[in-house]
Amino acid sequence: MEQIFLKSSELSKSGNLQEEMKQVHDENGNQTIISEFLLLGMPIQPELKALFYAYLTTVLGNMLIILLIYVDSRLHTPMYLFLTNLSFSDMCFSSVTIPKLLVNMQSSKPIISYTNCLAQLYFFLLFADVESFLLVAMAYDRYVAICYPLHYTVMMSPKLCGSLLALSWVLTFSISLLHTLLVSQIVFCNSNIIPHFFCDMSALLKLACSDIHINELMIFIFGGLVIVIPFLLIIASYSRILFSILKVPSVRGIRKAFSTCSSHLSVVSLFYGTIIGLYLCPSANNSTVKETVMSIMYTVVTPMLNPFIYSLRNQDIKGAFKKLLEGRKFPFSLKL
Repeated sequence: MEQIFLKSSELSKSGNLQEEMKQVHDENGNQTIISEFLLLGMPIQPELKALFYAYLTTVLGNMLIILLIYVDSRLHTPMYLFLTNLSFSDMCFSSVTIPKLLVNMQSSKPIISYTNCLAQLYFFLLFADVESFLLVAMAYDRYVAICYPLHYTVMMSPKLCGSLLALSWVLTFSISLLHTLLVSQIVFCNSNIIPHFFCDMSALLKLACSDIHINELMIFIFGGLVIVIPFLLIIASYSRILFSILKVPSVRGIRKAFSTCSSHLSVVSLFYGTIIGLYLCPSANNSTVKETVMSIMYTVVTPMLNPFIYSLRNQDIKGAFKKLLEGRKFPFSLKL
């Protein structure tokens, strides 16, 4: 990936852009109504084609997973119901930031309007948070499947699965809306430069002139609910799974159990690894380059890899894909 650092001329352009903003000062002349932001957080300029193909792979890969699960009745199980929602959230998660980034990379004015910035923030939080809850539901599904196989159909009933999905979406809708409304009440300083390639909440709070203690308190409370608690629940589920696996005397049984969980563990590691490293364990000497690379990891790379992770080691998905290509039992055929 070619690396081109921002030149000083681009910074001077940002100064000119800032002068073009519609500004309304109060009686003291120390507050400004921001109408747009400058997204100048890409010190490493990725190759446009590579980023476009990565995004295209993400969309097509996750759409294919959803299609395979929809058309193959063998995949109408709780695990694949959660996977359908995960693929949908991954596809939308990348679509919140990457198309705008691609447009800004071709523009001399990497701007985003105030309204669009809030909208981007809302949907970014929505799909990031719902993915966290979906990963917990999938971990619980694997826990029941391995530790209580004879009671799986009873414990993972359609009613329970529907309730888990509904709760995940309602919670994330409410939390994202709350954060967005709180950010909309912030009074920003004269600077409108966001050192990021999208409207990240932490970057927006750094531009605030008004009191943001409520925002920080809500981030602390709901950050624990959305990231920390789900992560601990996943660890607890896999600890019980590991304990159950160690009691299995056959090597074949152990391999089967590990192969069942390996895909989900890979996705969990990618998702929580980057999120925790970037937001929960920030370093004082973190460079903009490092933060940008980690942000690209969980907004582009992780959603792109998820379809491959769930398909390459999953015989059910492979079988559904083969059936789709052969056109068996479907109202259409893809045979050439």
